Amino acid sequence: MKGVWGEHTARAYLERAGYRTVETNFRTRFGEIDIIAERGEYIVFVEVKTRKSDRFAAAREYVTSEKQHPTALQPRFDVVEVYGGEGTTSVPRINHLENAFGG
Repeated sequence: MKGVWGEHTARAYLERAGYRTVETNFRTRFGEIDIIAERGEYIVFVEVKTRKSDRFAAAREYVTSEKQHPTALQPRFDVVEVYGGEGTTSVPRINHLENAFGG
């Protein structure tokens, strides 16, 4: 499954970048959060979008405002785009957009 592979790839990328995974595939009444991670003073809610390429649109364009979840903590909402596919010989291309919904 492309989505599972993309989430695994994004999580490994984030952990190499110093994030600590708190939860994956966390479900709330508002929907699912792909990755919840911590780094420094932030709790980060990460939406992962996986596409073969960005030929037609960037993966982030498929993330809508409904993916934002309310919290009393200091939140930051990130998007990790993963381009590629499981079983391909090329290294996946990853684009991490920190504070994706910030001004």
